[in-house]
Amino acid sequence: MGTDSSFVTHHLSLSLKAPAKINWFLKVSDKRGDGYHEIQSLIQKITLYDVLTFTPLKKKSGQGGHLSDNIVLETDASIPAEQNLVYRAAMLLKNRYGIRKGAAIYLEKNIPMGAGLGGGSSDAAAALKGLNELWSLGLNTGELCSIAEELGSDVPFFLHGSLSYAYGRGEKLISRKALRPVNLLLVKPSFDVSTAWVYKNFAILTKKVEKVNNIEHFICNIERADLCGLSGNLSNDLELVTISSFPVIAEIKEMLRRQGAVFSLMSGSGSTVFGVFESRRTAEEASSLFKDYWTAVVETII
Repeated sequence: MGTDSSFVTHHLSLSLKAPAKINWFLKVSDKRGDGYHEIQSLIQKITLYDVLTFTPLKKKSGQGGHLSDNIVLETDASIPAEQNLVYRAAMLLKNRYGIRKGAAIYLEKNIPMGAGLGGGSSDAAAALKGLNELWSLGLNTGELCSIAEELGSDVPFFLHGSLSYAYGRGEKLISRKALRPVNLLLVKPSFDVSTAWVYKNFAILTKKVEKVNNIEHFICNIERADLCGLSGNLSNDLELVTISSFPVIAEIKEMLRRQGAVFSLMSGSGSTVFGVFESRRTAEEASSLFKDYWTAVVETII
């Protein structure tokens, strides 16, 4: 996506990092009246980032040199600008508050798309935060979250702290506090997975989903980074759907365990699987065995 040649950027710019996330567990219940499934999840930010840079736009001198109210998005992501959540977030913010200012936004993508890592949602949240600052709007988190909810169920999470229990359709959040970071190896096969497709196909497996009553126990173990206490207790209800069409997900989970992961789990709707390791060194050693896949060794953010 090229920048519109009728504009030049102003010298003042602002950059923000947009972190990825993992779901420590994901419980999915029946579909609600609004078409969304009721969920319960514990979500944590990780040290894998997209970077967004925001710069005021100025019309070229022949056009008066005044600030422009256009939104120009440039990115290496393979999605049309108008469909990108960053562009949609900017336009929603402008329209909601009648903003007559513009911006050039450059989005550097490092979080893979269709990976279950929340990259698009995080980018949208960063766009709301960055433009709120660039345009000196002074909006609080609650006001930004009211816009974020319209963009996607995961977007409000990225406007809050590093670890949150999410419920409702994912937009209702209770902040939690982790005591120390945990080492993770992320492994993503070459294909992407559509979140909409996974939820659409979830209905056929709903009868297999059991109600879980010990979620608070899970959360406390994660807050303490009690890895032994977590092993075997975490689950993702969407795994059954994704693995039914992409059995390599199950193979990656097993490979991670064989390479020393305390446990492994698919994040969100996939296709990324994460393995939890006792140290960064063991995670890096394991990553060398996944040469046919995209991998990243990261930590949880506390």
